[in-house]
Amino acid sequence: MSPALASALIVAAGAAVAGFAQGMTGFAFASVALSIWAWALPPQTAAPLAVFGALTGQFASLVSFRGGFEWPRILPFVAGGVVGAPIGVFLLHNANTQGFRLAIGVLLIAYCLFGFFFRDLGHVKRGGRSLDALFGGIGGLLGGLGGMAGFAPAMWTQLRGWKRDLRRATMQAYNIAMHCLTISLYARTGTLTHADLSQFLIVAPAMLIPSWLGARVYTRFSEQAFTRAVLIGLGGSGAALVFNAARALLG
Repeated sequence: MSPALASALIVAAGAAVAGFAQGMTGFAFASVALSIWAWALPPQTAAPLAVFGALTGQFASLVSFRGGFEWPRILPFVAGGVVGAPIGVFLLHNANTQGFRLAIGVLLIAYCLFGFFFRDLGHVKRGGRSLDALFGGIGGLLGGLGGMAGFAPAMWTQLRGWKRDLRRATMQAYNIAMHCLTISLYARTGTLTHADLSQFLIVAPAMLIPSWLGARVYTRFSEQAFTRAVLIGLGGSGAALVFNAARALLG
């Protein structure tokens, strides 16, 4: 098998698996895709593909999920993300990306363990919109670094005790805004030049049907099952990110 064909198959496989995850959870495309693409693509190539695929999946899933948007609750996350995204793009160009992904993977795993074993401790009632904006900013930073904008708002809205439809709608609206902003920043800073056009053409068709299927599966989930699916998705992504980042750092 030629290296070009192997790379194309890895891109398609990552897009398909991540598309299904995003359709079901509303945010997981980039973290799932990067856990697969890290085997074959450098970060500066994988990040634009992850953001493009995540944005495509968000628009595709709107066909199956259109309700639950409460803009006064969504806008603080977006406002914070607008501040965080340029920082993430800067880190993508200048920081040790693998070390950062290792830290994010550890945080994901820790949060999932907390969610599974300590979820009955109650919900956070303090902080208001300012903390919403803070977690939006963290998501924006991670979105600029590699399209992983959704997981910080996903964790925070669960800790807030929001219902699943509001959480799903918030993540979807927030992610669309962040991915559009990140793509614009990538274009302005020249990041898009690292990715081959043919790879973008592979991502879109490979993830569209899985994303639609994931959105259909979401409608069959109960509140408890949806929370469990989000935690499993975050935990699996975190474990993959830790493994791949540690492998890269250790050579």
